[in-house]
Amino acid sequence: MPQPSDVPTGRTLVISCGALAGEIRAITNTTGWEHVDFEYLPANFHNRPEKITPALSDLLSARASDYGQILIGYGDCGTGGDLDRLLEHYPTAQRLPGDHCYAFFAGLDRFMEQFEGELGTFFLTDFLVRHQDALIFGSLGLSDHPELIDTYFGNYSRVLYIAQSPTPDLTEAARSCAKRLNLNFDQLDVGRGHLESRILEIRVPA
Repeated sequence: MPQPSDVPTGRTLVISCGALAGEIRAITNTTGWEHVDFEYLPANFHNRPEKITPALSDLLSARASDYGQILIGYGDCGTGGDLDRLLEHYPTAQRLPGDHCYAFFAGLDRFMEQFEGELGTFFLTDFLVRHQDALIFGSLGLSDHPELIDTYFGNYSRVLYIAQSPTPDLTEAARSCAKRLNLNFDQLDVGRGHLESRILEIRVPA
């Protein structure tokens, strides 16, 4: 935990994917950072990555000058480098390292081990498990058209639930998701330590 002398001066803005809102707020609450404000973009951008950079651009244009540090609660998240190109114009803004939340929840090495060990893996987090009906089955039209499951997931072989705070109910819900997608199921309990360490690494340059 950072000591008072380590905490950046001025106010900090966290702009995060709504899927990370609970975890990021819990982490910053334990740091003693009372100078942090939050903005959350819709979690359904998980399926519409082309919306991420324009939405962040609007927020940064309106609010960046009011803050000494801006933490971006995204990886690249399918933006194809557009997010990094945007952040080049905002030197006080830094995003989480990695391509997406699966990597910085599990840690890059553990994630790549799982990813490369079975390439046909569909990843879930606590948030996605809780909201699978809306973000997976609803947004892809699978609730109304289950015949599309093979179209979307025919090249997948398993669901891997990367669990931050697993409970029996969440595990059962993740297992149910795998069954609905006709995939095998595995679970990897990771906590939020890697996400926490990544957030605490981000500082305004001296």
